[in-house]
Amino acid sequence: MASLDRVKVLVLGDSGVGKSSLVHLLCQNQVLGNPSWTVGCSVDVRVHDYREGTPEEKTYYIELWDVGGSVGSASSVKSTRAVFYNFVNGIILVHDLTNKKSSQNLYPWSLEALSKDSSPTGIIVSNGDYDREQFAENSVPLLLIGTKFDQIPENKRNDVLTRTAFLSEDFNAEEINLVIEKRYFTRDPSQVRV
Repeated sequence: MASLDRVKVLVLGDSGVGKSSLVHLLCQNQVLGNPSWTVGCSVDVRVHDYREGTPEEKTYYIELWDVGGSVGSASSVKSTRAVFYNFVNGIILVHDLTNKKSSQNLYPWSLEALSKDSSPTGIIVSNGDYDREQFAENSVPLLLIGTKFDQIPENKRNDVLTRTAFLSEDFNAEEINLVIEKRYFTRDPSQVRV
């Protein structure tokens, strides 16, 4: 078997937003029945055949680094997390669509990861606006994932989607909002699709 290229992707966001469940779903093709809190970092792996079945096919060994903790942690915890931020190929920012604060905290999460060696002071200005220019030269691709969309009342969904559209624009990132359908909770593996 030929050697596989390694891809490291960070999965960042507040505690309880569904990062571990997302990583488990992506890597194991099944819903995580009873998620627990991630302490430090948990790494899961998925082998992916890019452009499968074509002459350009290439196999990648994708490491998903689920970083635990909260953005408001002490500086010693933040400096400890910095070791996870080295040699990153991509970042998935995860937020709970039912929790506006988890969306707002994506800014400090991204700043912490992308400025791993420098202090992010002065990046978020006093009125809460994000300085888009701070990481204009950022070469690390970002993906924004909103979880728990199915838990938002239907009459509030448009408001939430409008609010999160600004997030994806600020991060210059693609946006995905997840709904875990009841079929994922079945015991029949033939019903599970990703």
